Amino acid sequence: MVSTVRLFIRSLYFSNRFFFGLLGLSIFFVVGQFLPFFYALAKIVSLFFFVLFIADLLLLYHQKEAIQASRNMPERLSNGDRNQITLEITNLYPFEAYVQLIDEIPYVFQIRDFAINKKLAPAETHTLSYFLRPTERGEYTFGHLRVFVQSLLGLLERRFTFFENKSIPVYPSYVQMRKYELMAISNRLMEVGIKKIRKKSNNNEFDQIREYVSGDDNRLINWKATARRSQLMVNQYQDEKSQQVYSIIDMGRNMQMPFEGMSLLDYAINASLVISNIAVFKQDKAGIISFSEQIHNLLPASYKKGQMMHIMDLLYRQETKFTESNFEKLYITVRQKIQQRSLLFIYTNFEGLVSLKKQLPYLKMLNKNHLLVVVFFENTEIKKRLVTRPRNAEQTYIKTVAEKFVYEKRLIVRELNKFGIHAILTKPENLTVASINKYLELKSTGLI
Repeated sequence: MVSTVRLFIRSLYFSNRFFFGLLGLSIFFVVGQFLPFFYALAKIVSLFFFVLFIADLLLLYHQKEAIQASRNMPERLSNGDRNQITLEITNLYPFEAYVQLIDEIPYVFQIRDFAINKKLAPAETHTLSYFLRPTERGEYTFGHLRVFVQSLLGLLERRFTFFENKSIPVYPSYVQMRKYELMAISNRLMEVGIKKIRKKSNNNEFDQIREYVSGDDNRLINWKATARRSQLMVNQYQDEKSQQVYSIIDMGRNMQMPFEGMSLLDYAINASLVISNIAVFKQDKAGIISFSEQIHNLLPASYKKGQMMHIMDLLYRQETKFTESNFEKLYITVRQKIQQRSLLFIYTNFEGLVSLKKQLPYLKMLNKNHLLVVVFFENTEIKKRLVTRPRNAEQTYIKTVAEKFVYEKRLIVRELNKFGIHAILTKPENLTVASINKYLELKSTGLI
C-alpha cells in the first residue's frame, strides 16, 4: 500500500494550467477581501476548479496500463555515422491524449533538451525516429524513456517510465563497411568515387575455359580446345588471390588531432575496417597491426570465415594514450611476423618533413620487403586559411604559415615517392575512398 502511494505521488505532476488556475483563484480571494461579490465568486470558482481537478485525476489514473512505449535500436552503433533510433508509443486511453516523450540520451551527445510533443487519438500508435552520430568508440548508456500525458482538461500530468538503463557499444563504422561491400557486389563502386581501374598486367590466375563471346580478346583463344570442340574457346583468368593486405594503424599522439568531432585515429580505424572487408571480398587475406610506443595488436592476415568479426572486435577494443610512436619496433615486428610479401597500409600523420625524416629509414626498410602505402592527412583547418583574404598583417602572417604547412605536405609525398613508397594525402572524410582506390590500383597493376 505504501509503495503504491509513493508510486502514485512520483508519477503525478501539475501542469502550467493548474498553477495559472491557482494564481487566478488567489487573485479572486485577495480582491474579495475588498469586494464581497468577488469573494463569493471565488468560492464558486474554487469548487468548480476542485471538481475539474478530481475529474482530471480520475481520467489519467482510472487504468493502470494506459500508455505503451518502446525504443528500438541496433545492437551496436556505428562510429561516425548517423544511427537511427526508433520510438513507438501507443495511447490506450479512451480519449485523446497529449503526450510529451523524453528519451534520456547518453550524456556524451550533450543533448539536454530532447522532447517530442504529440497528440494521440484513442488506440493510436505513432512511430517516430531520430538520429545519433557518435564520434568515439566505447559503451554508451541510454537512460529511461519517459512519457508525460495530459487529458483534454490539462490540469495534471501523469508520468510513465519505460526501460532501465541500457548500455550499447559503439563499433567502428560497420555502416560504411556494408555500404562499400554491397556496392562492390553490384559493381556500383564508381557511384561513391571509386575509380574504374584498367588492368595493366597479366598477373592473373587461370580460371576456366569457356566459349568465345563477341568482344573477347583474340589473344586468349585456346586453339587446342577449339579444335576439340569445333568452336572457338577462350581461356578465362581471374585476379590473383590470397595476397596479404595489412592495415597498420599508428595510435601515437600525431593521430590525436580531431576533425568534425572524430580523431584521426578513428578515421583510420573506420577505413581499416572497410579496406579489410573489400580485401576479403576480393579473396585476399586481411590483417591488422596497431602500434604506438609498442605493438598493441597483431592479427595475422586471413580470409577465413569469421575474420571480419575478429577484425571488428579488435578495432573496437583499441585504446591509446597517444604517446610517441615507435616505427623501429614496428619494423622489427613486421620483419619477424610477416614472411610473405604483403601490401601494407600505414595510417599515420606527418605535419612536416622533419617528422617524416625521423621515421623514413624504417619506412624504406619496410618497403624493401613489402609494398608500402603511407596514408596521411591534409589539415583541412589550415587549408581554410588559404581561401580567406588577409585584411591585416596578422592575417597575412597566418596565411603565409598555412601555405608553408600545405607545401610541406606535398613535399612529404614527393619524398616518399622518391624512394618508391606509395603515398596517399587525403582529407579525413575521403580516407576510405582513397584507400580503396589505391588498393584496386595496386592490385590491377600486379604489384602485389
